[in-house]
Amino acid sequence: MRNNLLISSIFAAAALFTVAGCSSNQAVKTTDGKTIVTDGKPEVDSDTGLVSYENAETGKTEQINRDQVKRMNELDN
Repeated sequence: MRNNLLISSIFAAAALFTVAGCSSNQAVKTTDGKTIVTDGKPEVDSDTGLVSYENAETGKTEQINRDQVKRMNELDN
């Protein structure tokens, strides 16, 4: 019983660290000179041309037109 609990705990901790490691902040530079820091990687919808992201400052999901994005870079956390 204790071995099963220990093994389950180890797998749960490993899964948590794996998920936490995948969500790095990104800097989105716009054509008008603004920098938007996102929580996680933005998603680009090729059908609509919109980039969806979670704003790291407000926590809200926002969208910007792909034409207004100059570049996206991963930030060192």
